[in-house]
Amino acid sequence: MNSQRLRHSGKPIFAIFISLTGLFSIPGFDFVPLTTAAAIPAFNEEKTIAKIIIRAKGQVDMVVVVDDGSQDDTAQIAEALGAVVIRHGKNLGKGAALRDCFEWAKTAGIDILVTLDADGQHDAMQIPVLVNALRTAQADIVIGSRSARPLDMPHHRWVGKRTLDMVTQVKVGERFVDAQSGFRAYSRRAIENMVVAEFGMGADSETIMRAHRAGMKIVEVPMDASYAGLETSSLNPMVHGLDVLFSVVKLISIRHPLAFYGGFSIIAFSVSLIFGLMTLDYYQRWGRVITNLALVSVASGIIAFLALFTAIILFTLITVVRETNAR
Repeated sequence: MNSQRLRHSGKPIFAIFISLTGLFSIPGFDFVPLTTAAAIPAFNEEKTIAKIIIRAKGQVDMVVVVDDGSQDDTAQIAEALGAVVIRHGKNLGKGAALRDCFEWAKTAGIDILVTLDADGQHDAMQIPVLVNALRTAQADIVIGSRSARPLDMPHHRWVGKRTLDMVTQVKVGERFVDAQSGFRAYSRRAIENMVVAEFGMGADSETIMRAHRAGMKIVEVPMDASYAGLETSSLNPMVHGLDVLFSVVKLISIRHPLAFYGGFSIIAFSVSLIFGLMTLDYYQRWGRVITNLALVSVASGIIAFLALFTAIILFTLITVVRETNAR
């Protein structure tokens, strides 16, 4: 499916209108097709990958599959169906697969990159909805979101998804209905500037945070999803949740070290002070020290100072890195 953009070589604005009407052919203006591609990170998805590739090929110009160390025939099926296949020698995680997707898109000159999961929950026939929203809203990223719980979505997955969404919202500062959705469309600007540092499932949250911080426009459109048969998926929901939570905490701590570690230091110091006063009060009243109270006070005090030093060191390092990159 080819979208189109207008390449301008300095002609007056009225010439654009005439060219668009098709009444005249004006030198200096030509329509260049936007190259679209679907990127599919996959790990042991031989049961679903063929259907996804076949459907995606009818909606985009190219399909790339990142085989993240699969032990089944995922890569062979993708190659047989004409997809570009990038192989990992071992399972590195979704973040590493997404990083290869973006690097490939940069090299291949892709204008619009649509990412979708390989487990079958996303309908590749809905790719045009994301692409059209990207162009209509002039956005950098379009997220295919589930505004309500799908009928076949297990309850524990829905609760976990909403919990992860709320954690992500704290950092982004905006409300995203489905921050964990892997069904997204990225513009050329987003492709060129997207840096994925996370290796695991936290990459979805990371891309939103980085895009928001860079001032990119992010919109979402309602999208259907199917969860039939996903209970036998190789993806463990608990591992997924912990991976995302740890990734979000790490990103917050790195981006705002003073607020994160400084706040933790204040809490630890308060605990140390409270237990220290309790220890002194008991000593004044009864003439002896309660060891447990004293140990909690000392340990909390040590943690408070360590957190404070960590905040200062990280803040200094990050400031130096930012100033170096700005030069």
